[in-house]
Amino acid sequence: MTRCGAAILIVLLLAAGLAPLILPPPDALDLAARFAAPSPEHLLGTDELGRDLAARLLHGGRISLTVAVATAVLAALIGTAIGMVAGYHGGVADALLMRLTDGVMALPLLPLLIVLAAADPVKLGVPAAAMDSEGFAIGRLVVIIACVGWTTVARLVRASTLSVRARDYVRAAVAMGASPGRIMLCHILPNIASPVVVATTLSVGNIILIESALSFLGLGIRPPLASWGNMLTGAMDVVWSTPALAVWPGAAIFLTVTAFNLLGDGLQRALNPRGDWAETAH
Repeated sequence: MTRCGAAILIVLLLAAGLAPLILPPPDALDLAARFAAPSPEHLLGTDELGRDLAARLLHGGRISLTVAVATAVLAALIGTAIGMVAGYHGGVADALLMRLTDGVMALPLLPLLIVLAAADPVKLGVPAAAMDSEGFAIGRLVVIIACVGWTTVARLVRASTLSVRARDYVRAAVAMGASPGRIMLCHILPNIASPVVVATTLSVGNIILIESALSFLGLGIRPPLASWGNMLTGAMDVVWSTPALAVWPGAAIFLTVTAFNLLGDGLQRALNPRGDWAETAH
């Protein structure tokens, strides 16, 4: 099943990478070809504005995957830093950081993300011209989701750090006068990297669902940029007459989330055959 998940992701990434070379531009309008059926010219047909559905699907996949992977990496970096500091230093630092983690985990996720996404960037000093760029749209979502998505990694890293801190080579480094920063980076981090990689991989699927939900609500990637979430939004009014406009992005979300979950499960079995990460995280 791990190979199946990896194969789906490889095919998706290749298709998204080659799409600009073989498909029309995703924002090219052709009102005379609205709701066209699949054909050699338009492999999956066209949408309500005559735009090529396959091109928008693959371009939206590039954006959704970029958001998901970048968010997962940023959240993993934040969670790893907080978890290592809490686990290594213990005491007051551990208590404060873990109460912060518990507080973030206790907040209702989707309403919190909706509030953060609805904030007007212009009032925060962002130039109005930058708001329509693809880079700003992606970066904004990455920061918003990562701000609440680091908690699982933080708890996992803290538990792993507590275990590694008690080992002889860490005690030897402390006895030799190594600084806490050097010990965490050179001795602890390499030994807790495996669970972090697995947790990051497993989080990508969940982030894709969150991004799709925010874009579906009009608070994520906004038209004319394409993402799977806002493609579903555009298909709401015509879903009964042209169901393919909703079926294809929905199927892409389902396959991608499933593939990342299969890949994460496979990595967990390969890197942790004893299955003790879940136990130490508690």
